[in-house]
Amino acid sequence: MPARAAKGTSTRGGRRAAAASSGLSNMPSLPPPGKQQEPPNPTATYSPLQTAVSTIFNSAQRTTAGHRKLATNLRAIHEQCVEARGVGAATGGGRAGEKAFGREFIRNLNKVLLVKKGELVGDRCIRFCDLFVKGIRRQQENDDEQEEEQPLVPSPASRFILSLLKYLLPFVASREKTVRYRTSQLLALLLSKALSGFPIELESSVFRKLRNQLAKRMQDKEAIVRVQAAVGLIRLLDMGVDDLEDDEEESADDDDDLSVKRGGLVGVIIGALQNDPSADVRRIILYNLTPTQTTLPYLLERTRDVDNVTRRSVFSRLLPSLGDFRLLSINMREKLLRWGLNDRDEGVRAAAGKMFNYRWIEDAKGDLLEVLERMHVVGSGSGDNINGGVKELAMKGFWQERKDVVDGLELDDAYWENLTPESAFLVRSFNDWCRSSKHQGKFESLIEEKLPEVTKLAYHLQIQLNKLIGMVREEQNGAKAQDESNESVEQEFIVEQLLMIAASMDYGDEIGRRKMFQLLRDALAIIELPEGVTKLVVQCLAKLSLGEADFCMLIMEVIAEIHDTITEAEEEGKGNDDDDSDDEVEDDDDAADQLRQEAEAESKAFKILVRNIKTLHLAQYMLENVYGSLTQNTHLVSMLNGLVVPAVRSHEAIIRELGLRCLGLSCMLDRNLAEENLALFAHCFNKGHEALQIEALKIISDMLMVHGASLFEGDTCRLEQKTLYKLLSKALKLEDNVEVQAAAAEVTCKLMLAQVIKDEDVSNNLPFLYTLLKALVVAYFDLLTRDNMYLRQILSYFFPVYCHSRAENQSRMQEIAAAALHALVVIYDSLEADEEMVAPTLIATHLVDWTDPRKQVGGSARKPSIAIAGPKFTESVVDPSVHVKLANDLLDRMTSSSCHKEERKLLISMLGKLYLPKEAEPELLRSLYDKISLAIEKKVAGDAFGRNALNKLEVIIGKIVSGLADEQDEEQGKVEGERGGEVDQEMGEAGAEEEEAEDDEDSDGTVIKNEEESEDDGF
Repeated sequence: MPARAAKGTSTRGGRRAAAASSGLSNMPSLPPPGKQQEPPNPTATYSPLQTAVSTIFNSAQRTTAGHRKLATNLRAIHEQCVEARGVGAATGGGRAGEKAFGREFIRNLNKVLLVKKGELVGDRCIRFCDLFVKGIRRQQENDDEQEEEQPLVPSPASRFILSLLKYLLPFVASREKTVRYRTSQLLALLLSKALSGFPIELESSVFRKLRNQLAKRMQDKEAIVRVQAAVGLIRLLDMGVDDLEDDEEESADDDDDLSVKRGGLVGVIIGALQNDPSADVRRIILYNLTPTQTTLPYLLERTRDVDNVTRRSVFSRLLPSLGDFRLLSINMREKLLRWGLNDRDEGVRAAAGKMFNYRWIEDAKGDLLEVLERMHVVGSGSGDNINGGVKELAMKGFWQERKDVVDGLELDDAYWENLTPESAFLVRSFNDWCRSSKHQGKFESLIEEKLPEVTKLAYHLQIQLNKLIGMVREEQNGAKAQDESNESVEQEFIVEQLLMIAASMDYGDEIGRRKMFQLLRDALAIIELPEGVTKLVVQCLAKLSLGEADFCMLIMEVIAEIHDTITEAEEEGKGNDDDDSDDEVEDDDDAADQLRQEAEAESKAFKILVRNIKTLHLAQYMLENVYGSLTQNTHLVSMLNGLVVPAVRSHEAIIRELGLRCLGLSCMLDRNLAEENLALFAHCFNKGHEALQIEALKIISDMLMVHGASLFEGDTCRLEQKTLYKLLSKALKLEDNVEVQAAAAEVTCKLMLAQVIKDEDVSNNLPFLYTLLKALVVAYFDLLTRDNMYLRQILSYFFPVYCHSRAENQSRMQEIAAAALHALVVIYDSLEADEEMVAPTLIATHLVDWTDPRKQVGGSARKPSIAIAGPKFTESVVDPSVHVKLANDLLDRMTSSSCHKEERKLLISMLGKLYLPKEAEPELLRSLYDKISLAIEKKVAGDAFGRNALNKLEVIIGKIVSGLADEQDEEQGKVEGERGGEVDQEMGEAGAEEEEAEDDEDSDGTVIKNEEESEDDGF
C-alpha cells in the first residue's frame, strides 16, 4: 500500500509539472479511453521506433523551419513499420506494424493535447501532425495512380487517418478545456488541409460521429473551442458529410445529434453565426462559410453585427470574394450601402465607401451610369425617391474620393438632350456636392465649367416637362398600356432632379430668372402635373419671387385659374343636364341614356375632386414656404376663408384631411388662430379615423412646439392642458392601432423633451404628467408592443436623453419607477406559456440606469484637484439623493402586503445596484436605514441571498448614518466652542474696559503725585 501510494503521488506530481512546462519531452500521455494509465517504469528501455518518433516530435516543437523534412522522415518510419524494416523491423510489418506506429504516434500526440492555448510548442506540433497526415495521404494517392488501384480500397494511409479520427473523437467532449481545445484545433486543421477531398465513403460512420460531436461543441462554454468546432463543421459541410444518411442503429443509439437532424449542419452553423455571443466565433464562420443561395443572406446580415471588426469584414473580405456586385439583388445592394455608409464606426463607413467607389465601379468597367442603373435610383424603396435614398450619400462620398472622375466629367449638350433617370441623378448629385456649404464656394469654377447657365437649364427643363405632361395625359386617356406606365415615373424623376438643380441656381442673371419664372408659373397651372413635381415647382417659385406677398399672390392666381376651370365644368354640366332633361321628356324609358348620364356625372364629380385636391396641395406647399404673419398677409387670409375652411367642412375624407393640414399650417403663423382651433384638432383625434388621428396629433405637437404651453392660457382656447394629457394617455394605450400609438409616443416624447409638458404649468396637473411618463415606460416593455418596433425605437432614444439631460426629469422617473415596475411584473406574471416578454431583471436594470445621478449631463463633470502625488479627478453629482429616494420607494413596496415573493427578490436585487452616497440628504439616509431595519425585522427576504443583501446594505447605510451623526456632533462641538470663545472674548473685553475705567479714575491723582515726587526728588 505505501508503495502504491507513492507511485500515484509521483504520477500526479509529474503531470502537474508537465502541464506547467513549455516543452513536451517530459509530459505524460493521455490514457486511451476506458483504460487506466500505468505508472511510468523508471527502468524501462525504449525501442528504436519509440526513440525515432519521440525524437522527431521533440524536434518539431522547437521550430517550424524543418517541419517538411521531419514529416518526410516520419513517413519513412511509417513505411518501415508497414514493410518490417529499419526501425520498424521489430513490429512484424503489415497491419501489426501499422498498429505499432499508430500507438507510438498517439503516445506522443497525447502530450500535445495537454498544452494550454498560447504555448507555441503546442501550435507547432499540431501543424506538424497536419503536415504529416497530408504527406502520407498525398503519397498514397500517387501510389494509387501508378498502380491504378480500384477506388474505396483501404490503404495504410487511410487506415491510419481513420484510426486517428476514432481516437480523437472521445476527447472532443473531455472535461478539460485544454484537451477539448487542442483536439478541436487538430480536427479543424486536419479537415481544412490534410483531409480535403478525403473519400468519406470508406467509413462514413466516423464522419457522422465527428459531425455530431463537433455540433455539440458549438454549445461549449469556451469560445476558443467553439471557434475550432465551427471551422471543423464548415469543412465537414464542404466535404458532403451533411448529405450522408444516418444508419438506423446509430440513430437509435445516439441521441446527441437532434439539433443536427433538425436543421442540418447549415442550420447549426447559421444559428451560431446569428446568436453566438463571441465575436470570434461569428467572424470565423463569416470567413470560412461558403456563400451559397441559402447562406449568403445570413452572411450579409453580419453588416448589422455588434462587433465593428465583423461588420467591416463583410465589406473588406466577404463582398470582394463574391465577385461582381451585379450578382446581388437590387434590394440587397441598397441595404449594404445603407447599413455600411450609415454605420457608427468610421472604419466600417470607409470600407463601404471603398466598396462602392472602387470595386463596384471596376466591376462595371468604369461606367458610373451603369452602376447607378443597377442601383435603381428611381425606386429607392426608402420612401425618398426624389433624393435617391442612400445612393445620394454614396454619390457624395464618390465625388469626394474620386477626383479623377470629377476632372474627366463631361456634361455637353448631347448629355442634356438624352437625359435618363441615372444621368439626371448623377448631375444633380454633382451639383449638390459642388454647392455644399462645407466647401465654401471652392468648386464654383466647376459649376460654371460643367453645368449650363439658367437660360439653357430652363430650355432643357421645358422639354422634359412637355414630355411628362404628354405621358400623363396619355395614361389618363388610356392610350398607353399598363406596362408602359413606368416611363412616366422615370420621366417624373428626371423633371424632379432638374427642378432640384434649378432651386440651387444663382439667379443673378435677370433674363434667366424671368424665363425660369414664367416657365414654372405656366407649369403650375397644369392640373395633370404630378404632386411631387408641383411641390418642387412651388419651392422654386418661392425663391424666384420678389417677396412673400408676391409669392402668395402668384399662388392665389394659380388657384383662382383652377377654380375657374371647375366653374366652367359645372356650367357645362348644367347645360348638358338641361339638354338631357329635354331628351328625357321625349324618351323617358331610354335606360342607356340614363347610364350615360350617370357616367358623365361621375366623371364630372371626379374631375372636380381632382381640381380641389390640386388647389389644396398648392395651398399646403405655399404655407410650407411662408414664415411671415398670417394676419398681415391679405392673400393668406383670403385663402384661409375661401379655401381651407370650406375644405375642413367637406364630406370627402381626403378633402377634409388636406383642409385640416392647411389649417394646421396656418395656425403655425398665427397664435390666436391656434388657440381657437386647438380644441378642433383634439376633436378630430377623438372622432376621426386612423389617418386623421395621426394628422391631428402631429398638428397639435407642432402648434405647441411653436407657441408653447402658454397656448392653453389664452382666452379663446377651449382645451385644457389636462385634457391633452388624457388624450395622449389614451393614444399610448391603443395597442391595436400601432401607427397611432407610435405617433402618440413620438408627440409625447417631443413635448416632454422640449419642456412643453411639465408639472410647473398647472399645479393640479402633476399626477397627469407622471401618469404619462409611467404609460411610456409600460408601453416600452409591454408584451403588446413587441411588434411595434417604431414605438420602441422612439422610446429607446427618449428615456436616456430625457432622464440624463435634466435633474428634475430624473426625479420624475424615480417617482414612477417602483409603480411602473410593479405594473410590468403583473403583466409578466400573467403571460401564457407561449408568450415572451422582457425579463423583469432587465427592466429593473434599465430603471436603475435611467435614474443614476452619475450619468446626469453636467453631473459627472470632472474637476481637477491639486495633490502632491499628481493630478486627481473628482466627480460632482447634481442630485445625489435620487437613488436614495428610489431605495425608499422600493422598500415601501417591498414591505407592503401586496408584494409577492418573486417581486421582493427582484426589488432586493435592484437595491444592490443603486448608488447611495453619503452626500445625499441626511434625513433620506436615516429614513432608508430605518426602513432597511424594518424590512429585516419583518423578514421580507425569504432566501439567504435576500437576507445577506439586506444585512450588507444595512451595514453600509449604518456606517454612513453613524458618520453623519459624528459629523453632526463635531459641528455642534465646533458651534459650542465658537460660542464659548465668543463669551470669553466678550468677558475679556468687558474686564479690559473695567480696568481701563479704573485707570481713568486713578489717573488724575497719580500724575500729580508723581509730579510732586519728582519735584521733591529734584530738590
